[in-house]
Amino acid sequence: MPYHEPFDLGRAREIIADLAHLEGATLPMLHALQRAFGHVPDAAVPLVAEALNMSRAEVHGCLTFYHDFHRQPAGRHVLKLCRAEACQSVGADRLHAQVLAELGVDWHGTTTDGRVTAEPVFCLGLCACGPAALLDDAPLARLDADAVRAALAEAA
Repeated sequence: MPYHEPFDLGRAREIIADLAHLEGATLPMLHALQRAFGHVPDAAVPLVAEALNMSRAEVHGCLTFYHDFHRQPAGRHVLKLCRAEACQSVGADRLHAQVLAELGVDWHGTTTDGRVTAEPVFCLGLCACGPAALLDDAPLARLDADAVRAALAEAA
């Protein structure tokens, strides 16, 4: 995983100022903050809102609507498990329950060692190959619990 600098209010202000001229700058700002810090810190929300003359609630709405944004630092590896109907029809719900139990987390949780964050996503476009997932943005298909364990072990 890439290095992320610790959150710095001054650096966040620089990132926001560099993008404030863009039309529709909310998402580029949130992405840039996450690239820099590994997540979008709560302290950055009012800065984005002020720069774009938006309410904090509007920025928070964008931040929480899109599943790619993290409000807390993610683990070294991010496992995105598909929850769409095609994957559900081939056992994804049971697989997800197994994986989450083995990791000891719930959705959006990170293992206590900081190794893995588990996130739900809705349709990865791998519908014919479900259950599907992304591990650090690499697609995984036709999964069972053993395949997920093996992918996580290989990533480590």
